[in-house]
Amino acid sequence: MKKIFLSLPFIAILLCCGCGQKKPEQLKTSELKIGLVFDVGGRGDKSFNDAAYRGLERGKRELGVDFEYIEPGPGADREAALRQLASRDDIGLIFGIGFIFTDDITNMAKEFPHKNFACIDYTVDFKKVIPPNLVALVFKEEEGSFLVGALAALITKTDIIGFVGGMQSPLIKKFEAAYVAGAKYVNPKCLVHIGYAGVTGEAFKNPGKGKELALGQYAKGADIIYHASGVTGLGVFEAAREKQKLAIGVDSDQYHEAPGYILTSMTKVVDNAVYDMIKAMNEGTFQGGRVITFGLKSKGIDYVYNENNKNLIPDDVHAKIEDLRSKIIAGEIIVPYQ
Repeated sequence: MKKIFLSLPFIAILLCCGCGQKKPEQLKTSELKIGLVFDVGGRGDKSFNDAAYRGLERGKRELGVDFEYIEPGPGADREAALRQLASRDDIGLIFGIGFIFTDDITNMAKEFPHKNFACIDYTVDFKKVIPPNLVALVFKEEEGSFLVGALAALITKTDIIGFVGGMQSPLIKKFEAAYVAGAKYVNPKCLVHIGYAGVTGEAFKNPGKGKELALGQYAKGADIIYHASGVTGLGVFEAAREKQKLAIGVDSDQYHEAPGYILTSMTKVVDNAVYDMIKAMNEGTFQGGRVITFGLKSKGIDYVYNENNKNLIPDDVHAKIEDLRSKIIAGEIIVPYQ
Protein backbone atom coordinates (compact mmCIF):
# COMPACT_ATOMS: atom_id res chain seq x y z
CA MET A 1 0.00 0.00 0.00
CA LYS A 2 1.23 3.45 -0.80
CA LYS A 3 -0.31 6.82 -0.03
CA ILE A 4 0.05 9.29 -2.88
CA PHE A 5 -0.60 12.98 -3.28
CA LEU A 6 -1.38 15.07 -6.32
CA SER A 7 1.55 16.71 -8.02
CA LEU A 8 0.52 19.93 -9.77
CA PRO A 9 2.95 19.48 -12.70
CA PHE A 10 1.77 15.92 -13.10
CA ILE A 11 -1.87 17.01 -13.06
CA ALA A 12 -1.14 19.54 -15.78
CA ILE A 13 0.45 16.85 -17.94
CA LEU A 14 -2.49 14.53 -17.38
CA LEU A 15 -4.99 17.20 -18.29
CA CYS A 16 -3.15 17.88 -21.54
CA CYS A 17 -2.58 14.25 -22.43
CA GLY A 18 -5.74 12.22 -22.55
CA CYS A 19 -5.25 8.73 -23.74
CA GLY A 20 -2.52 6.72 -25.35
CA GLN A 21 -1.88 4.67 -22.23
CA LYS A 22 -1.52 0.92 -22.38
CA LYS A 23 -4.81 -0.89 -21.89
CA PRO A 24 -5.19 -2.75 -18.54
CA GLU A 25 -5.92 -5.98 -20.41
CA GLN A 26 -2.17 -6.24 -20.98
CA LEU A 27 -1.77 -6.95 -17.28
CA LYS A 28 -3.22 -9.97 -15.53
CA THR A 29 -6.12 -9.17 -13.22
CA SER A 30 -4.12 -10.49 -10.28
CA GLU A 31 -1.39 -7.91 -11.00
CA LEU A 32 -3.72 -4.92 -10.88
CA LYS A 33 -3.94 -2.60 -7.91
CA ILE A 34 -6.85 -0.72 -6.40
CA GLY A 35 -6.98 3.07 -6.44
CA LEU A 36 -9.16 5.10 -4.09
CA VAL A 37 -9.87 8.78 -3.51
CA PHE A 38 -11.24 9.61 -0.08
CA ASP A 39 -14.18 11.86 0.74
CA VAL A 40 -13.92 15.15 2.61
CA GLY A 41 -12.24 14.58 5.96
CA GLY A 42 -9.93 11.92 4.61
CA ARG A 43 -8.50 8.92 6.36
CA GLY A 44 -8.71 9.16 10.13
CA ASP A 45 -12.28 10.47 10.29
CA LYS A 46 -13.21 7.50 12.54
CA SER A 47 -16.29 7.03 10.37
CA PHE A 48 -17.06 6.91 6.64
CA ASN A 49 -13.57 7.12 5.14
CA ASP A 50 -12.04 4.80 7.71
CA ALA A 51 -14.69 2.21 6.87
CA ALA A 52 -13.64 2.38 3.21
CA TYR A 53 -10.01 1.98 4.24
CA ARG A 54 -10.88 -1.18 6.20
CA GLY A 55 -12.27 -2.59 2.95
CA LEU A 56 -8.95 -1.88 1.22
CA GLU A 57 -7.02 -3.53 4.03
CA ARG A 58 -9.25 -6.60 3.91
CA GLY A 59 -8.73 -6.87 0.16
CA LYS A 60 -4.99 -6.84 0.65
CA ARG A 61 -5.08 -9.22 3.62
CA GLU A 62 -7.46 -11.81 2.19
CA LEU A 63 -6.89 -11.47 -1.55
CA GLY A 64 -3.37 -10.10 -1.76
CA VAL A 65 -4.52 -7.09 -3.82
CA ASP A 66 -2.40 -4.00 -3.21
CA PHE A 67 -3.80 -0.47 -3.21
CA GLU A 68 -2.97 3.21 -3.28
CA TYR A 69 -5.07 6.11 -2.10
CA ILE A 70 -5.28 9.86 -2.44
CA GLU A 71 -6.48 12.20 0.28
CA PRO A 72 -9.27 14.59 -0.73
CA GLY A 73 -8.60 18.00 -2.18
CA PRO A 74 -10.90 20.95 -2.82
CA GLY A 75 -13.16 21.21 -5.84
CA ALA A 76 -11.68 20.01 -9.12
CA ASP A 77 -8.94 18.08 -7.32
CA ARG A 78 -11.38 15.18 -7.15
CA GLU A 79 -11.41 14.90 -10.92
CA ALA A 80 -7.63 15.29 -11.10
CA ALA A 81 -7.15 12.60 -8.46
CA LEU A 82 -9.41 10.15 -10.27
CA ARG A 83 -7.64 10.93 -13.54
CA GLN A 84 -4.25 10.36 -11.96
CA LEU A 85 -5.28 6.88 -10.85
CA ALA A 86 -7.12 6.00 -14.07
CA SER A 87 -4.07 6.92 -16.13
CA ARG A 88 -1.99 4.29 -14.35
CA ASP A 89 -1.55 0.99 -16.22
CA ASP A 90 -1.23 -0.97 -12.98
CA ILE A 91 -4.51 0.21 -11.43
CA GLY A 92 -7.62 -1.61 -12.57
CA LEU A 93 -10.35 -0.43 -10.19
CA ILE A 94 -10.84 3.11 -8.91
CA PHE A 95 -13.13 4.09 -6.03
CA GLY A 96 -14.64 7.48 -5.31
CA ILE A 97 -15.79 7.67 -1.68
CA GLY A 98 -18.82 9.91 -1.28
CA PHE A 99 -21.75 11.35 -3.21
CA ILE A 100 -19.69 14.42 -4.15
CA PHE A 101 -17.80 12.20 -6.61
CA THR A 102 -20.89 11.29 -8.66
CA ASP A 103 -20.38 13.59 -11.65
CA ASP A 104 -16.59 13.36 -11.72
CA ILE A 105 -16.43 9.58 -11.54
CA THR A 106 -19.16 9.25 -14.19
CA ASN A 107 -17.13 11.41 -16.54
CA MET A 108 -13.93 9.49 -15.81
CA ALA A 109 -15.67 6.16 -16.44
CA LYS A 110 -16.70 7.42 -19.87
CA GLU A 111 -13.22 8.75 -20.61
CA PHE A 112 -11.48 5.55 -19.48
CA PRO A 113 -13.79 2.75 -20.71
CA HIS A 114 -11.15 0.06 -20.10
CA LYS A 115 -10.95 0.83 -16.37
CA ASN A 116 -13.44 -0.20 -13.70
CA PHE A 117 -14.92 2.34 -11.30
CA ALA A 118 -17.08 2.19 -8.17
CA CYS A 119 -18.63 5.00 -6.16
CA ILE A 120 -19.88 4.83 -2.58
CA ASP A 121 -23.10 6.82 -2.09
CA TYR A 122 -23.40 7.52 -5.80
CA THR A 123 -26.31 9.87 -6.53
CA VAL A 124 -28.47 7.82 -8.87
CA ASP A 125 -30.39 9.68 -11.57
CA PHE A 126 -32.72 7.19 -13.24
CA LYS A 127 -32.97 9.47 -16.27
CA LYS A 128 -29.31 8.82 -17.01
CA VAL A 129 -27.52 5.59 -17.85
CA ILE A 130 -24.69 4.50 -15.58
CA PRO A 131 -21.57 3.74 -17.65
CA PRO A 132 -21.00 -0.01 -18.19
CA ASN A 133 -17.71 0.12 -16.27
CA LEU A 134 -19.10 1.90 -13.20
CA VAL A 135 -20.94 0.44 -10.21
CA ALA A 136 -23.10 2.69 -8.02
CA LEU A 137 -23.00 1.53 -4.40
CA VAL A 138 -25.87 2.98 -2.39
CA PHE A 139 -27.26 2.44 1.09
CA LYS A 140 -30.69 2.67 2.67
CA GLU A 141 -29.47 5.03 5.39
CA GLU A 142 -33.08 5.90 6.08
CA GLU A 143 -33.75 2.44 7.48
CA GLY A 144 -30.96 2.63 10.06
CA SER A 145 -31.70 6.28 10.83
CA PHE A 146 -35.35 5.41 11.50
CA LEU A 147 -34.26 2.79 14.04
CA VAL A 148 -31.85 5.06 15.92
CA GLY A 149 -34.47 7.82 15.88
CA ALA A 150 -36.94 5.44 17.49
CA LEU A 151 -34.29 4.34 19.97
CA ALA A 152 -33.48 7.93 20.94
CA ALA A 153 -37.16 8.77 21.39
CA LEU A 154 -37.65 5.75 23.65
CA ILE A 155 -34.58 6.53 25.75
CA THR A 156 -34.87 10.32 26.08
CA LYS A 157 -35.89 11.65 29.49
CA THR A 158 -36.79 15.11 28.20
CA ASP A 159 -38.76 14.18 25.06
CA ILE A 160 -36.26 16.37 23.18
CA ILE A 161 -33.54 14.98 20.93
CA GLY A 162 -31.27 16.46 18.27
CA PHE A 163 -29.72 15.96 14.85
CA VAL A 164 -26.50 17.47 13.51
CA GLY A 165 -25.84 17.13 9.80
CA GLY A 166 -22.73 18.00 7.84
CA MET A 167 -23.43 19.45 4.40
CA GLN A 168 -27.04 20.27 3.62
CA SER A 169 -27.66 17.84 0.76
CA PRO A 170 -30.28 15.30 -0.36
CA LEU A 171 -28.22 12.46 1.12
CA ILE A 172 -27.90 13.94 4.61
CA LYS A 173 -31.50 15.14 4.51
CA LYS A 174 -32.38 11.47 4.12
CA PHE A 175 -30.71 10.72 7.47
CA GLU A 176 -32.58 13.60 9.06
CA ALA A 177 -36.04 12.78 7.69
CA ALA A 178 -35.87 9.14 8.71
CA TYR A 179 -34.46 9.95 12.16
CA VAL A 180 -37.34 12.32 12.83
CA ALA A 181 -39.86 9.80 11.46
CA GLY A 182 -38.53 7.04 13.69
CA ALA A 183 -38.72 9.27 16.75
CA LYS A 184 -42.27 10.40 15.99
CA TYR A 185 -43.38 6.84 15.23
CA VAL A 186 -42.73 5.67 18.80
CA ASN A 187 -43.08 9.00 20.63
CA PRO A 188 -45.32 11.54 18.82
CA LYS A 189 -44.63 14.25 21.38
CA CYS A 190 -40.87 14.04 20.91
CA LEU A 191 -39.28 17.31 19.70
CA VAL A 192 -36.28 17.09 17.35
CA HIS A 193 -33.83 19.99 17.03
CA ILE A 194 -32.08 20.14 13.63
CA GLY A 195 -28.76 21.77 12.74
CA TYR A 196 -26.33 21.70 9.81
CA ALA A 197 -22.68 22.64 9.71
CA GLY A 198 -22.78 24.19 6.23
CA VAL A 199 -23.69 23.95 2.58
CA THR A 200 -20.39 22.73 1.10
CA GLY A 201 -18.23 19.66 1.54
CA GLU A 202 -16.16 21.53 4.13
CA ALA A 203 -19.08 21.04 6.52
CA PHE A 204 -17.96 17.44 7.00
CA LYS A 205 -14.66 18.41 8.62
CA ASN A 206 -15.49 21.09 11.16
CA PRO A 207 -15.53 19.63 14.71
CA GLY A 208 -15.71 23.12 16.17
CA LYS A 209 -19.00 23.77 14.40
CA GLY A 210 -20.25 20.33 15.38
CA LYS A 211 -19.59 21.08 19.05
CA GLU A 212 -21.24 24.50 18.76
CA LEU A 213 -24.39 23.03 17.22
CA ALA A 214 -24.55 20.20 19.76
CA LEU A 215 -24.05 22.50 22.76
CA GLY A 216 -26.89 24.65 21.45
CA GLN A 217 -29.22 21.66 21.17
CA TYR A 218 -28.26 20.30 24.59
CA ALA A 219 -28.91 23.78 26.04
CA LYS A 220 -32.41 23.65 24.55
CA GLY A 221 -33.21 20.39 26.33
CA ALA A 222 -31.98 17.67 24.01
CA ASP A 223 -30.36 14.78 25.85
CA ILE A 224 -29.48 12.64 22.80
CA ILE A 225 -28.04 13.90 19.49
CA TYR A 226 -27.53 11.89 16.29
CA HIS A 227 -24.90 13.16 13.89
CA ALA A 228 -24.39 12.48 10.18
CA SER A 229 -21.47 14.81 9.65
CA GLY A 230 -18.16 12.99 9.25
CA VAL A 231 -15.29 14.54 11.23
CA THR A 232 -17.64 17.31 12.35
CA GLY A 233 -19.32 14.69 14.54
CA LEU A 234 -16.25 14.46 16.74
CA GLY A 235 -17.28 17.88 18.05
CA VAL A 236 -20.72 16.50 18.87
CA PHE A 237 -19.07 13.79 20.97
CA GLU A 238 -16.96 16.38 22.76
CA ALA A 239 -20.11 18.30 23.63
CA ALA A 240 -21.77 15.10 24.88
CA ARG A 241 -18.85 14.44 27.23
CA GLU A 242 -18.82 18.04 28.43
CA LYS A 243 -22.55 18.13 29.15
CA GLN A 244 -22.81 14.50 30.33
CA LYS A 245 -25.37 13.73 27.62
CA LEU A 246 -25.67 11.04 24.95
CA ALA A 247 -24.81 11.03 21.26
CA ILE A 248 -25.36 8.62 18.36
CA GLY A 249 -22.54 7.81 15.95
CA VAL A 250 -22.75 7.14 12.24
CA ASP A 251 -21.33 4.89 9.51
CA SER A 252 -18.95 3.00 11.85
CA ASP A 253 -19.25 1.94 15.50
CA GLN A 254 -18.04 5.15 17.16
CA TYR A 255 -18.30 4.01 20.78
CA HIS A 256 -14.58 4.40 21.44
CA GLU A 257 -14.66 8.07 20.46
CA ALA A 258 -16.59 8.83 23.67
CA PRO A 259 -17.00 5.67 25.79
CA GLY A 260 -20.09 5.83 27.96
CA TYR A 261 -21.62 8.69 25.99
CA ILE A 262 -22.41 6.91 22.73
CA LEU A 263 -25.90 5.43 22.91
CA THR A 264 -25.40 3.54 19.63
CA SER A 265 -24.16 4.10 16.08
CA MET A 266 -26.00 3.72 12.79
CA THR A 267 -23.61 1.60 10.74
CA LYS A 268 -23.09 1.22 6.99
CA VAL A 269 -21.00 -1.68 5.70
CA VAL A 270 -18.89 0.56 3.48
CA ASP A 271 -15.97 -1.78 4.19
CA ASN A 272 -17.87 -4.79 2.85
CA ALA A 273 -19.01 -2.86 -0.22
CA VAL A 274 -15.44 -1.89 -1.05
CA TYR A 275 -14.18 -5.42 -0.42
CA ASP A 276 -16.90 -6.99 -2.58
CA MET A 277 -15.88 -4.84 -5.55
CA ILE A 278 -12.20 -5.68 -5.04
CA LYS A 279 -13.05 -9.37 -4.93
CA ALA A 280 -15.12 -9.09 -8.11
CA MET A 281 -12.25 -7.39 -9.92
CA ASN A 282 -9.81 -9.98 -8.62
CA GLU A 283 -12.02 -12.83 -9.82
CA GLY A 284 -12.78 -11.19 -13.16
CA THR A 285 -16.51 -10.94 -12.39
CA PHE A 286 -16.80 -7.15 -12.00
CA GLN A 287 -19.99 -5.98 -13.71
CA GLY A 288 -20.69 -2.26 -14.09
CA GLY A 289 -23.66 -0.30 -15.35
CA ARG A 290 -25.73 -1.11 -12.28
CA VAL A 291 -26.77 -0.04 -8.81
CA ILE A 292 -26.09 -2.23 -5.78
CA THR A 293 -28.18 -1.35 -2.74
CA PHE A 294 -27.44 -2.24 0.88
CA GLY A 295 -30.15 -2.13 3.56
CA LEU A 296 -31.39 -3.80 6.73
CA LYS A 297 -32.46 -6.93 4.87
CA SER A 298 -28.98 -7.51 3.42
CA LYS A 299 -27.35 -6.43 6.70
CA GLY A 300 -25.72 -3.57 4.86
CA ILE A 301 -27.30 -1.16 7.35
CA ASP A 302 -27.62 -1.72 11.09
CA TYR A 303 -27.31 -0.14 14.51
CA VAL A 304 -24.90 -1.13 17.27
CA TYR A 305 -26.08 -3.22 20.18
CA ASN A 306 -23.29 -5.00 22.01
CA GLU A 307 -21.47 -5.31 25.32
CA ASN A 308 -20.33 -1.69 25.15
CA ASN A 309 -23.76 -0.08 25.05
CA LYS A 310 -26.35 -2.65 26.08
CA ASN A 311 -26.33 -1.20 29.61
CA LEU A 312 -27.75 2.00 28.11
CA ILE A 313 -30.58 0.21 26.28
CA PRO A 314 -33.20 -1.61 28.42
CA ASP A 315 -34.26 -5.04 27.19
CA ASP A 316 -37.81 -3.93 26.45
CA VAL A 317 -36.56 -1.00 24.36
CA HIS A 318 -34.20 -3.27 22.43
CA ALA A 319 -37.12 -5.64 21.77
CA LYS A 320 -39.20 -2.75 20.37
CA ILE A 321 -36.40 -1.67 18.03
CA GLU A 322 -35.97 -5.23 16.79
CA ASP A 323 -39.71 -5.40 16.14
CA LEU A 324 -39.43 -2.21 14.07
CA ARG A 325 -36.54 -3.76 12.17
CA SER A 326 -38.70 -6.77 11.28
CA LYS A 327 -41.56 -4.55 10.15
CA ILE A 328 -39.29 -2.46 7.91
CA ILE A 329 -37.83 -5.57 6.30
CA ALA A 330 -41.32 -7.00 5.81
CA GLY A 331 -42.53 -3.79 4.20
CA GLU A 332 -45.02 -3.05 6.97
CA ILE A 333 -43.26 0.24 7.68
CA ILE A 334 -42.27 2.42 4.73
CA VAL A 335 -39.49 4.71 5.89
CA PRO A 336 -39.50 8.23 4.43
CA TYR A 337 -36.27 9.49 2.92
CA GLN A 338 -37.07 13.15 2.36
